[in-house]
Amino acid sequence: MPPRPSSRDARNAAGVTPPASHRTRLAGVARVCRKARALPSQLAHFVLPNLCPLCGNLTRATLCVCCDAAYWNEPRLRCTVCAMPLAHRRGAAGRARYRCEACTDAPPAFDATLALADYRAPLDLLARGLKFRARLALGEEFARRLALAAHDMCEEHGMPEIVVPVPLSRERLIERGYNQAWQIARPLARRLGTPADATLVRRILHTAPQSKLDRETRRRNVGRAFALARPLAGQHVGVVDDVMTSGATLDALAHTLKAAGARRVTNFVALRTPKD
Repeated sequence: MPPRPSSRDARNAAGVTPPASHRTRLAGVARVCRKARALPSQLAHFVLPNLCPLCGNLTRATLCVCCDAAYWNEPRLRCTVCAMPLAHRRGAAGRARYRCEACTDAPPAFDATLALADYRAPLDLLARGLKFRARLALGEEFARRLALAAHDMCEEHGMPEIVVPVPLSRERLIERGYNQAWQIARPLARRLGTPADATLVRRILHTAPQSKLDRETRRRNVGRAFALARPLAGQHVGVVDDVMTSGATLDALAHTLKAAGARRVTNFVALRTPKD
């Protein structure tokens, strides 16, 4: 005997749409189920302390209170374009527009860069932990701090309309298993209320690691490394990376985005290398 069709099947066969109130109840149930599935991990994070990645002390936050106060409170003034530290300290005119000599003489393709701190000990341990040791919670920590700083930086030109990570090549993504820039970009976009897209930009060339190359070779290394999945009609694009060294990768990516129609490109990087 064939199975008896359910009332839902009968409605579908007859072309009858369930009432709006029924669909609303189903959507509500689905939201409750999603929250219930996430509850155990959220509760464990709240109840169980973890080790501070810098000093090893127990903490319920990503960093302990002492390390947070000692290493993130940077008074350095940075170039508004490339985030390179400038010689003078932040004073009364700290929010004025400053440019380093290099960005004044030969501006890069990107328009602005926000960096949390210098790539230096012990903060470099955070970037390496995210990049090489799959400590993915550090991506959320970087994103939280970038989002707080972005509200001041983006007052004049507004928030990005889309956030993208610097992509990895297929070979490196397979080797590592994840893109550390995406681990920052996704929670950053959520905090900014902006869409994030990990597929907009593709890395079409598998290049040597930038950290092993000199400045000029870095620029040649990534000059034609990127391609876009679709055009960008006057959009403000936020580009996310974990560490900015020479800026060659971000410059090459900004060139590609501008050629596709991007109106403005703002970089969000966790740490900035002070010197090449």
